[in-house]
Amino acid sequence: MCMRAMWVLIFILNGSLAMAQAPRVGKQDPTSTGKPGDQTIQAPTKPGDPTVGVLGVNPNSYIIGGEDILFIRTWRQPDFTFNTAVRPDGKITIPLVGELTAGGKTPSQLEKEISTELTKFIQSPEVSVTVLEVRSKKYFVVGEVLRAGSFPLAGPITVMEALSQCGFAPFANKKKIRVLRGTQSFLFNFEDVTRGKKMEQNIPLENGDYVIVK
Repeated sequence: MCMRAMWVLIFILNGSLAMAQAPRVGKQDPTSTGKPGDQTIQAPTKPGDPTVGVLGVNPNSYIIGGEDILFIRTWRQPDFTFNTAVRPDGKITIPLVGELTAGGKTPSQLEKEISTELTKFIQSPEVSVTVLEVRSKKYFVVGEVLRAGSFPLAGPITVMEALSQCGFAPFANKKKIRVLRGTQSFLFNFEDVTRGKKMEQNIPLENGDYVIVK
């Protein structure tokens, strides 16, 4: 009987030790990372903007035009935070404020004007204007290129930069590229410019320009 009691005691002690070493299973914290052994509680993160502006748009120099898509954000004021398209007449509509002229202004200028108007309804409004899509200004690259079509003219870009983004087709004539601007025509020799020669050919593109590669 003594030997049997000893084995029972050993069994009980081993079981108690295993329970002490086993991890405790409780209600999972919904803010934990979910990784084994990671009990770090992550603070709620501030949601980021669901929209991203066009790369290359300078808010101090870009001139807003008809059909451009804008994101107007008023800090902590969801009723005054929205996307809007600039109408062909250059105007947009702001809740309570009514119509404002956006065309012909830079995003920075429009921010100040909207802020001034909103002070009639909100104390110290913080307004930002972001250009989501450039639709009022574009240039075209056509012919023997890998990526032809229309491209938004979000900021200053030269013929060289535009062609570098499009790439050349295998049989493109890089020496006799033309830029059509209304009734004007400009010759561009890609190979000369890449060698640093006749750099005056590398003109900035303007709204409506066609770059033609044969």
